Amino acid sequence: MSPKPHRNGRGLFLGAVLGAVVGYFAGRALGNPAMGIVLGLLAGAALLYRVNPGPRKPGPKNGGPRKRR
Repeated sequence: MSPKPHRNGRGLFLGAVLGAVVGYFAGRALGNPAMGIVLGLLAGAALLYRVNPGPRKPGPKNGGPRKRR
């Protein structure tokens, strides 16, 4: 079985927010901030959707410490 691809909702959200902010300023410089927000939102979300920020809680499955009995 192939490894699971690195996709996550946190990266999607972060990419959408950062892309919208950067797109706003780029669009403002080009004359249309609304279109810059939309295009930046889509581009940022698409790029950061593949980023894997790591597991939320390290455990035995994720390479973290194991509990001793």
